[in-house]
Amino acid sequence: MAWEEAKQIARTVLDGFELHYWLFREISAGARERFERADWNAVQKASRERIDFYDHRVKDTTKKLHEIFGLPELDELLWQRVKVEYVRLLHQHRQPELAETFYNSVFCRLFHRRYYNNRNIFVWPAVSTEHIQSEAPIYNWYYPAREGFYKVIGHILDRFDLPFEDRRGDIRNLLKAIQESFPSLANRSENFQLAVLSVPFYRNKAAYLIGKVVNGMDETPFVIPVLHNERGGLYVDTLLTGERSLANVFSFTRAYFMVDVEVPSAVVDFLRHLMPRKSKAELYTALGLQKHGKTDFYRDFLKHLRYSSDELVVAPGIKGMVMCVFTLPSYPYVFKVIKDRFAPSKELTRETVKEKYLLVKHHDRLGRMADSLEYSEAAFPLARFSVALVEELQQEAPSSIELEGDRIIIKHLYIERRMMPLNLYLQSANPEQLRHAIREYGDAIKQLASANIFPGDMLFKNFGVTRQDRVVFYDYDEISYMTECNFRRIPEAPYPELEMSGEPWYSVGPNDVFPEEFGVFLLGDPRVRKLFMEMHADLLDPAYWKAKQARIRAGYLEDVFPYPESKRFRRESLRALRRGPRADATVAAVARAPV
Repeated sequence: MAWEEAKQIARTVLDGFELHYWLFREISAGARERFERADWNAVQKASRERIDFYDHRVKDTTKKLHEIFGLPELDELLWQRVKVEYVRLLHQHRQPELAETFYNSVFCRLFHRRYYNNRNIFVWPAVSTEHIQSEAPIYNWYYPAREGFYKVIGHILDRFDLPFEDRRGDIRNLLKAIQESFPSLANRSENFQLAVLSVPFYRNKAAYLIGKVVNGMDETPFVIPVLHNERGGLYVDTLLTGERSLANVFSFTRAYFMVDVEVPSAVVDFLRHLMPRKSKAELYTALGLQKHGKTDFYRDFLKHLRYSSDELVVAPGIKGMVMCVFTLPSYPYVFKVIKDRFAPSKELTRETVKEKYLLVKHHDRLGRMADSLEYSEAAFPLARFSVALVEELQQEAPSSIELEGDRIIIKHLYIERRMMPLNLYLQSANPEQLRHAIREYGDAIKQLASANIFPGDMLFKNFGVTRQDRVVFYDYDEISYMTECNFRRIPEAPYPELEMSGEPWYSVGPNDVFPEEFGVFLLGDPRVRKLFMEMHADLLDPAYWKAKQARIRAGYLEDVFPYPESKRFRRESLRALRRGPRADATVAAVARAPV
């Protein structure tokens, strides 16, 4: 009888997962239609909605289990049988790793954390994903030596129903870029091949065709971004090559992709060969499977703890007024715990802080806001915490921690990729680095504003510098929507003495923002001030912010690309090329391959 009940419970949990993944694939598959209609509002809406799908299905499944089976207290023997039956159901399943994570989520919602071990849940995976095959191949091979580059690129672009505005021009532009990126083509290598993922990756206003060039023993990743001209046609924006370019497209500071995949493990495996420094957790998360990304991250962290010996310590830099932040020096992440009490200047509650982080999770991060992994009831070995860190947590966030034997339980925390705080970076930057950092800092603020995000506290300590030398915002407790702000110019003082007063001579509403004051807090360093005024003086002008607000309210969604403007093809030259008798000799030579 117990085994029969175990089978029924296992089947109920798997049914919940399969409904979730069916809905996940359905909304992801709809990305193509939304892209081809240029329905950017629907794109953003679908992206926000999909993030919540998982939690809804877990909640529904646990409710169903309660209704059918009761489950008042944990019967460990029964649930160990349930796990065995669940593994049996995953034989030849095409998403077993995701199904295991879903099982964990259901179990952890039902029972106390003391039962979170590998006997009851999948702390470690039980089913291998190494050789799972999908119905259709996840990628296609192309052989320019057989058909010529012109035809091969045409085949690669044949993934959309909407026509290209200037298909021949786009192909010629790609041919020229290929010749520049792979000069060995001049040797007519017979081993030059292309492997391209079968489905485009959609995000915001772009579709990305992702693949690799195999040239003899060398493999080089590439990305072809395709954009919509909003007049009814498509165009190729550029060709990106190399691991660094692809890593930028898959950055943790960008929104999740919409991509319809039957076997996600196979796609992740393909991508890991292109970006070996990206973890599986990061790649699953980039595909919108962030819950399994959390599972993989936790497994990786457990392994790292086992094979390392350094202590978790208070993170360097200026201490935050809302979060306790700590890190493990040998691991490239920071851990953030909400304090019990905030500084008097912070008119916030714990729930408000959580809402801000959830806002960022749902919003388009534009490459300028760090994604975070949110955990509850996370257990750490107490021996790995420095004495100073334990003391700080006990003093600043006692309600968020619990000592349990040789473990410390953190009831709620956020984990983010570790970055160099911008204020520390500026202190040691040489002139070239300083110029780049200030340009990036201002661009980050402007791009966030375009996406309807006002950072609130724009001090340098709230921004970080990534491995790719991008400046990213990571302190969210004061962010708000641009449309909620009232940007004002400071009124002239009725008499000069008032300007010397410590108090304002004008009324200040709760949503009022005075951009002219930004410089007082940000530009004390003469070097920084000179560069900021050269490149971003408009940020001190209320008119700039009001103009941004007007565009947002008019429904305009600005383009923000995960590559430099300089990389984009010049479409005017394409039209000239099309009007000319033929492509130049270099392009023509490549197009006429066989290689």
